[in-house]
Amino acid sequence: MKGWAVLALTLLGACSQGGPEGVVKTPALNGNWMVINYWATWCVPCREEIPELNRLAFGVGALDVYAVNFDEAEGEDLLAQAADMGIQFPLLVTDPGPRLGLVRPTVLPTTLILSPDGEEITRLIGPQTEAALLRELALARAGTKKSAAP
Repeated sequence: MKGWAVLALTLLGACSQGGPEGVVKTPALNGNWMVINYWATWCVPCREEIPELNRLAFGVGALDVYAVNFDEAEGEDLLAQAADMGIQFPLLVTDPGPRLGLVRPTVLPTTLILSPDGEEITRLIGPQTEAALLRELALARAGTKKSAAP
């Protein structure tokens, strides 16, 4: 019980300091489009793109944006790394790939756009901008974009 209290206080503290919105086990399949971003603290391009993803996460309705730590950090280590990166959107504690049938990226950063039912539509490698992601989302929603082979 004590561990849960510490985690809750840590999350509340992180949120008040511009930290991640929350930590979730799996992405919600709630009818929204999803963006899943794989990152690591040692990845310089990841650091460059996080502010763009923060803007995307809070600027578009009916869109869920999630962060996946490539190095599989957990607990306080995950929260500390996310705070160091400036991530303000929800963190996934485990890679959703196996559950959703997604191939794990081998290059960082990698950003996936998933349909509301969890199907991978687009796989983007390298740092993205909010504008580029909005264009890719528009193409995906229009049904004109299909993921390239990983």
